[in-house]
Amino acid sequence: MFEPSSNTPPRRKSEQSSPGSVDTRLYALIVLATVFGIGHHVDHVVRGNHVGWPLIPEVTVFTYTLVVYPLVAVGLSLTLTERVGAGYWAVLLGAVCLVVTVVHFGPFAIEPPQDIIGPYGNVTVGYGALAWLLGFVGTLVVATVYAANRWWWTRRVASERGTTAD
Repeated sequence: MFEPSSNTPPRRKSEQSSPGSVDTRLYALIVLATVFGIGHHVDHVVRGNHVGWPLIPEVTVFTYTLVVYPLVAVGLSLTLTERVGAGYWAVLLGAVCLVVTVVHFGPFAIEPPQDIIGPYGNVTVGYGALAWLLGFVGTLVVATVYAANRWWWTRRVASERGTTAD
């Protein structure tokens, strides 16, 4: 598909949307991060702390973090229809990684590791839940770096060709 006449050479739709920027590995990392996210939200429900609407009337950080699932679904749809590429995923995964890390670790954590381990009667289960969270954060870091690298690479290749990329 070609764009209307302009001073620049015609660009195909595929060069504009960079479908090559999202490969099988990035899809796998997106799915893995989503599975870890769902598991972590389920962990909140099982241990019964730091939950929010729709489980209780109060809106909390838990409630706000549920917005990630529609963003993943929309992102997958837009990626499959070649409207967004690795740039979308680098930004989304990076933002989720930042939020999860700040909320759970460091001096400003509002849901620190002891709030994950403590509610379980069995310390092994509590540490398992913490290990799941660490796996989640690790996956988000790897996925963010990989998506950013794919984004950068795609933009560089497009620049060398004189076309645009996502």
